[in-house]
Amino acid sequence: MVVPDLRKEFVEDYIWPAVLANATYEDRYLLGTSLARPLIAKAMIEVAVAENAHYVAHGATGKGNDQIRFELGAYALHPSIEVISPWRLPEFYKRFPGRNDLFKYAEEHGISLPVTPKTPWSMDANLMHISYESGVLEDPDHHAPSGLYQMTTDPEKAPDKAEVIVIEFKKGLPVKVTNESESVVKTEALDIFTYLNVVGGKHGVGRVDLVENRFIGMKSRGIYETPGGTILQAAHLDIEIFTMDREMRKIKRMLDFQFGDQVYKGFWFSPECEYTRSCIAKSQEHVEGVVTLKLYKGGVYILGRRSELSLYNEELVSMNVQGDYEPLDAGGFIKINALRLREYARLRQKLGQ
Repeated sequence: MVVPDLRKEFVEDYIWPAVLANATYEDRYLLGTSLARPLIAKAMIEVAVAENAHYVAHGATGKGNDQIRFELGAYALHPSIEVISPWRLPEFYKRFPGRNDLFKYAEEHGISLPVTPKTPWSMDANLMHISYESGVLEDPDHHAPSGLYQMTTDPEKAPDKAEVIVIEFKKGLPVKVTNESESVVKTEALDIFTYLNVVGGKHGVGRVDLVENRFIGMKSRGIYETPGGTILQAAHLDIEIFTMDREMRKIKRMLDFQFGDQVYKGFWFSPECEYTRSCIAKSQEHVEGVVTLKLYKGGVYILGRRSELSLYNEELVSMNVQGDYEPLDAGGFIKINALRLREYARLRQKLGQ
């Protein structure tokens, strides 16, 4: 058995690019499972090559996204590999039509399972998150059972005292996390992310219950908890807006959405996703500074930010001094922008609308 330790690689080569991209799918899902799949596929192919294996296999179902992610990754890295997918073999899924049949088989053969018929949901855990599907969760109106969550405290039971965290960014990436009240300083990527998972989990940060559109064509209900990722997304979004040019960031946000869609659909190793990642990384050259935030009862609250590279000009924006700005110029700016609106109004009047 080969069990490589991929935690550092996962953070630096997969989670960090997602942080740069403020990556979500459909504006809600933080891509924890989606980011892990290309790394698993890469490691699987590396072992297959080292062992001169001609086949790889996975246990993803025939209805979900993971079969696509594993196999697209495998074929992109090893075009001649053959993939075995038991859940798509008729002799398998006809023998075991559902999870109850597998529970019965496990019981008959003394196979221990992390889930039971009473708690039959499917869990997928990695360093970034845990996802929960299936079982009673297949009813989208069925509330999450008590005791479901494993990474995060119930926000109602979280500490009554807020915790203040300071995150420093360079080129868009977190390089230092400080919690002065606990005398904690983290500077290595894996340590930073692991610590944010712990402190975020303690305060109930990062839970989401959603219905998403699977790439394969059906809707599914999933519950996710992503404490560290949620904290970093809030902090990075704030420092990015603080330091990036407005029009540049509008283009960058389009790339963010493309990246999230590409990763969700399993195209991490595609030419378009490589291009998207390189453009996003280029946009982060001057995203540098410090964000101070508060964690409290499931929420992440930004308290302040500072940067030597910010485009924020306090004198220019101040209501107490005029600064290098001529208010009369705004009149012409408004008239030019109103020109098309006036013409549109004239057309409507002509049409009697």
